[in-house]
Amino acid sequence: MRARLGILFAELQVELREITLKNKPPQMLAISPKGTVPVLQLTDGTVIAESREIMEWALDQQDLQGLLDAKVLHNANALIDQNDDEFKYWLDRYKYADRHTGMTQEEYRVQGEAFLQVLEERLTKNLYLLGDSITIADIGIMPFVRQFAHVDRDLFYSLPYPHLQQWLKHWLVHPLFLQAMTQFQPWQADDAIVLFPA
Repeated sequence: MRARLGILFAELQVELREITLKNKPPQMLAISPKGTVPVLQLTDGTVIAESREIMEWALDQQDLQGLLDAKVLHNANALIDQNDDEFKYWLDRYKYADRHTGMTQEEYRVQGEAFLQVLEERLTKNLYLLGDSITIADIGIMPFVRQFAHVDRDLFYSLPYPHLQQWLKHWLVHPLFLQAMTQFQPWQADDAIVLFPA
């Protein structure tokens, strides 16, 4: 999702091949043997196989809205690091508690809430995570907060994070997020080219 958001905010267009992880085509595995999505192959053959790196690549090409604002980039990267290195660990266990039996789902949720508290504190002062305009931190973190919220939406919206909840609600109706959520049919080798955004 954040790779798509990076492409949309950069106003770029890419050829899109929707993949189902249960049926990975050999063309994908040829460029990305680890078989994870997203993966982006550039016209020069370079392969970028991490969502964060695709997002950063896109905004490096064209950053029309200043998401890579130099004044906040260090803080943005630190916040995304915390998301990727700490929050995602607890998020995965909270979402799939039946696969991770070391703790209860509630205990995993509480661990994940430590990061939600960091975000809530930031959002008490600003509309967005690093100020009153969108930065790469917002699009780099929002999809993970959305996943956390959607494990149990009623519970999430009962938690004491009103600013974070409002921030997420804003994102869920943002035109570029809605565009990023467009569903595509799984790609097959003889399909016509699909462009994203169309």
